[in-house]
Amino acid sequence: MSALVDSMVDLNQAKVLSEIDAMRKEGVDPLRIVGELQEGMRIIGERFEAQEYYLSELIMSANIFKQAIGDLEELLEKAPDPNEQGTFVIGTVAGDIHDIGKNIVATVLSCHGFKVIDLGEDVTAEKFVEAVKQHNPQILGLSCLLTTAFDSMKSTVQALEAAELRDGLSVLIGGAPCTEQVCAYVGADAVCVNAHLAVETAKRMIGGGG
Repeated sequence: MSALVDSMVDLNQAKVLSEIDAMRKEGVDPLRIVGELQEGMRIIGERFEAQEYYLSELIMSANIFKQAIGDLEELLEKAPDPNEQGTFVIGTVAGDIHDIGKNIVATVLSCHGFKVIDLGEDVTAEKFVEAVKQHNPQILGLSCLLTTAFDSMKSTVQALEAAELRDGLSVLIGGAPCTEQVCAYVGADAVCVNAHLAVETAKRMIGGGG
């Protein structure tokens, strides 16, 4: 592995940022730098699934990744990712302020080439509709951790239908209490229990494989 990948896997933020700085000064393609960060995140994900890393490490890796991407933002705008999968709008629905799971999913989607528009938490149906109109995403992700927020998911899907935005838009739901039954209740297309499944499902839905 490269020094950057090693630093990412070791969750050494200072080393990650210093490696990126050195690579930038050497004129390394920013997409290559992102690729190495993604490789580090992939290995971290494997260690998480193997229970070698825990949620705290996963959250830390997400924060490091976001900081690193922020440092590369200007360069990346000049060199768009040729492997970009599509646009994914995501948010925690109204009545729920939990965002750890959503943030992990958003970060992992970014790692896999998606342009992610994160609306935050406690997002109203109207805000979701506005975001879909503005960004024209292929996929909308609705997150919740409270069973009381199921109706917010349902009303969001209904608002999209009322605005005639539902055709051609895939809606994914996620969060600990979400099941296939909840998916059917709210009128979504699929339920994803973790970030890896969210990526696989999203890629399949827009024809990017799985």
